[in-house]
Amino acid sequence: MSIERAVLAFAGIMVLGSLLLTHFVHPGFVWFTAFIGVNMLQSAFTGFCPAAMIFRKLGLRPGTAF
Repeated sequence: MSIERAVLAFAGIMVLGSLLLTHFVHPGFVWFTAFIGVNMLQSAFTGFCPAAMIFRKLGLRPGTAF
């Protein structure tokens, strides 16, 4: 698995998890979902992605996104 695919999978898991927390635990978790979205946007514009840095340290290599 490439870093790009890992980041996409991780973002999807985080969004779905935060939506489940919002629905079943407390509506305030919607701010966690918003935080994830803002982080994805800033990563798209700046190229800085903490998750990609972590995956790189775990040994994943860059590749094509699809």
